[in-house]
Amino acid sequence: MQPKGGFGPNILAFDTSGPYISAAVFCDGILAETHSEMARGQAENLMAVLGDVLSEANGTLDQLDAIAVGIGPGNFTGIRISVAAAKGLACGLGVPLIGVSMFEAALDPDAPLAEPALVVSVTAPRNQAYVQPFRYGRPTAPARIIDPNNPPADLALPANMKVRGAYAEAIAAHFGASFQVTQAQRVACNIATMADIKFRDDTFERASNPMYVRAPDAAPSASPKVRIL
Repeated sequence: MQPKGGFGPNILAFDTSGPYISAAVFCDGILAETHSEMARGQAENLMAVLGDVLSEANGTLDQLDAIAVGIGPGNFTGIRISVAAAKGLACGLGVPLIGVSMFEAALDPDAPLAEPALVVSVTAPRNQAYVQPFRYGRPTAPARIIDPNNPPADLALPANMKVRGAYAEAIAAHFGASFQVTQAQRVACNIATMADIKFRDDTFERASNPMYVRAPDAAPSASPKVRIL
């Protein structure tokens, strides 16, 4: 990895919004990457994984120009783990924190800004899909959760609509749209690629707060609180 402030930027990207830890180091391309399936123990293992991927890239924390993190949608606890770690690292190092959604990470990594009318679909619980429309790599409406076999009519985009991601064929069939079925892979690499674009062009949204599209499965009890005397 090159010295901080060089031709860069040097970016450490990671995500735990699914049952895994995905991490990558980027500087004009992917220098190192790792992906470990991990349904539990992400909080305990994340920093060690980040240290390993930095070492593989021959880099150190003080060489980083930015931290990039996946902000969801996905597993509530997993998102909180990576976002909290990313905020701590960015604050401690004094570098920008760049949030990248799973929709942005699902864009074509070779041409993420190419499509003028794209709906990105990401797997959601209970055979549903999270969807968000994009125009040239930028979201044009809020994300929502749908039944991919019965998508809402107002999801339709202008001419040349394309659907990319999970359930893409089922969704596209309702609109006569083209489609490309893809599954999440090399998640941190795609996050890093989008973060590099956002680092160089600050007109892109960098928000790093978690993206929660659906309500949590568990909610605080409505029972009266116990009064301790």
